[in-house]
Amino acid sequence: MKYLCLLIFGALLTLSSYAQPKEKVKATDLTKIQQVGSISISPTGKQALYTLTTTEALPDAKFEYEYRTHLYLLDLETKSDPRALTYGPESASQPAWSPDGKQIAFVRKAKDKNQIFILPLSGGEAWQLTQSTYGAGSPRWSPDGKLILFSVGLSMSEMLKDSILNPTKALPAWSLEKPGFADNSFFVAPKNVKPDPDGSLAEIRAFLQKDTEDKKAKVINRLNFQAESTTQPELSFGHLYIIEVKQDATPKPLTRGYYTYGQADWTPDGKVVLVTQGDSLLHPDRSIRNRVVRLNADGSGWTTLLSDPLRTFNQPTVSSDGRQLAFVTSLAPVRPATLDQGHVGVAPLTANARPVISDFDRSPGSLTWSADGKSLYFTASANGGVPAYRMAAPSGKVEQLTAFTMGVTDFAVSDKGVLFAKTELANPSELYRADPDFKKEERLSSHNVAWVSQKALSYPERHTLKNSAGQTIEYWIMKPTTVEAGKKYPLLLNIHGGPTAMWGPGEASMWHEFQFFCAQGYGIVYANPRGSGGYGVDFMKANYRDWGTGPAEDVLAAATEAAKEPWVDRDRQVITGGSYAGYLTAWIVAHDNRFKAAEFASACSLLGRDLRFEN
Repeated sequence: MKYLCLLIFGALLTLSSYAQPKEKVKATDLTKIQQVGSISISPTGKQALYTLTTTEALPDAKFEYEYRTHLYLLDLETKSDPRALTYGPESASQPAWSPDGKQIAFVRKAKDKNQIFILPLSGGEAWQLTQSTYGAGSPRWSPDGKLILFSVGLSMSEMLKDSILNPTKALPAWSLEKPGFADNSFFVAPKNVKPDPDGSLAEIRAFLQKDTEDKKAKVINRLNFQAESTTQPELSFGHLYIIEVKQDATPKPLTRGYYTYGQADWTPDGKVVLVTQGDSLLHPDRSIRNRVVRLNADGSGWTTLLSDPLRTFNQPTVSSDGRQLAFVTSLAPVRPATLDQGHVGVAPLTANARPVISDFDRSPGSLTWSADGKSLYFTASANGGVPAYRMAAPSGKVEQLTAFTMGVTDFAVSDKGVLFAKTELANPSELYRADPDFKKEERLSSHNVAWVSQKALSYPERHTLKNSAGQTIEYWIMKPTTVEAGKKYPLLLNIHGGPTAMWGPGEASMWHEFQFFCAQGYGIVYANPRGSGGYGVDFMKANYRDWGTGPAEDVLAAATEAAKEPWVDRDRQVITGGSYAGYLTAWIVAHDNRFKAAEFASACSLLGRDLRFEN
């Protein structure tokens, strides 16, 4: 009888816990989301590193936050919980294993500049390797573990003064595009001239130059200066350095001049570096092509590997056996009507090799060779998700490994399987392990599990429709988090920007916003209209010279279908969108009167203003 009572009591406790209503998603739940990234497996295959980005409250400030990123170490054999390797207010990122697996290089700020640090896993504090005036990032160990290749970024004014990267202090060969000047001599103020705002032209220029040096004025020296969220007044250049992994080592520049180099990778023998290089004869804002070059580790022996006047090449990735080079290529926008997405390709690692470019019709990223060099893993946005794919090399045959309903946000490959970060409706980000086919999935982290399990979530329902161009448009409908029988709820049409962005249940950025609106009692409908990414090149081109009528037809058709749901109050429909979607929202409220309110923020249509419209 005693055991029976205990059993009944335990059952009642279980039932009461299930009966507890789950909380709705709040605005501040955005600060609870922890994001897994930068996954790498140790050379021994026994451990793994990853970064975790969190949102931390600032001290003595209410509702003020900042992102912080720290390194975590995972033992793949004991399956113990991941443990933090770095702590504190300064973020740590871009981790890289040493070839022997005994040290980690990573990036952290020191005196307001990113620098590379070395952390011995045998114990002890991390020590600072670089003291770069321009900061340092993207560390890449040489295969023998003696050197680290890293990148720096410097501005035009810094480039003019640098005696190593620009030893002759020369101006670039291409025009700096100063109106009224036939050459670039205007850029450097005359020497030994006294600054005087009321003096000669030379003295006025010297006065203005001093204002610039004293940071009293922001001088814009480029035509393409306005980005989406800020202004970038000066040109900048990316260069590569090599440094010995020892205390007080002096870095040596690998590249020089008014170019930008990036995406560097070592060959397995440690003798050669591969890097992308922009067009050397054009203003950087006019350069539309990258080529892939190889050079010796001492900076000599420059050879072009991939170059095409009609194409640009990025993400050069060397296979583990050093025989093949994977890359992403697209048509360069040499004509106004040119629009293309990335295409994955493979070529032998020899000069002027003929590449094989896959006909896979999605834009690939995160290229990663399998351990045996026979296949290439990558991810690509597609049909509302970000699946993982595998391509056989060199045939170019591609197979999809994960579903459209989730997103693989980062991954690493070993001969034993894969580690990957996944976003899905049930959890915005966790770390998982699987076999090489991404099967037999096992969750390894619990960064978001506890708080998400206490939240009531709304799950989207996928639908399709045919537009007037005969294209299939995917859209999703989300009910309010709580729906009472017989009650009507407002419907929100939410439009993505880009216009080549893509939304869906496997797209990470909108997890919180969608759940928050549903928690506020709104139903949501969102679609991927013509011009969206994730559906191939032709679909992406379908809004060419038609940013209004065609895409508006697609999203309004989705809204019309969603309004047929029995819980929708058709008299309370609203619309919102940002960036390009701000443009489209403004277009729609000028052509359609079904919406009672609209909110749109758009740099392209309304000079960055956040406007609200109520009918």
